[in-house]
Amino acid sequence: MKIVFATGNKGKLREASEILGDGFELVTPAEMGITEDIPETGNTLTANSRQKAEYLWDRCHCSCFADDTGLEVDALGGAPGVNTARYAGEDKDFNRNMDKLLHELSVVESESGMASSLGVHTRPVSRRARFRSVVTLIIDGQKHYFEGSLEGEISRERSGNGGFGYDPVFIADEFPGKTLADISEEEKNAISHRGKALRAMAEYLRSVDMA
Repeated sequence: MKIVFATGNKGKLREASEILGDGFELVTPAEMGITEDIPETGNTLTANSRQKAEYLWDRCHCSCFADDTGLEVDALGGAPGVNTARYAGEDKDFNRNMDKLLHELSVVESESGMASSLGVHTRPVSRRARFRSVVTLIIDGQKHYFEGSLEGEISRERSGNGGFGYDPVFIADEFPGKTLADISEEEKNAISHRGKALRAMAEYLRSVDMA
């Protein structure tokens, strides 16, 4: 089965191909002649994922899927969320994004400490966070949605040389004391939010194929 994945990222393509396994041929939008940027102007992860998948469907009318991922930090009210890639600006600079994230958390902690010093009862600031991925699959014009999440917390400083994005400041519950940038790609893929969503999609596709 040929299926278009709304990405040009080789790492994401490799991960999805390994999860889907034999019987599925993944192709990129570029291979289908779609070279322009695919819009993602929704205000939720689901809306962005759906918008990208619909964009592909409208242009190639073949099976396709798209994902959108966000980092949700409890102490920041769920931010950066849908703005994860552009948290510090439209240039998608993840060094600046991480700087802003760590700064915002330090401000929240400082304000909480100040309130406590004035006798105001406050709870300790939680650094709990999660990555959440939403995948939209379109087959025969019908949309199907799959989600995956990775729970953890934000570290106080960057660590590690691997991964990408916010990996150097995210500590997954499965690997305490290590950021995602400290662990191997294989270890990360085994627990990743996107991997969980893709595995759910793969299970659905196999069930349809066997029906």
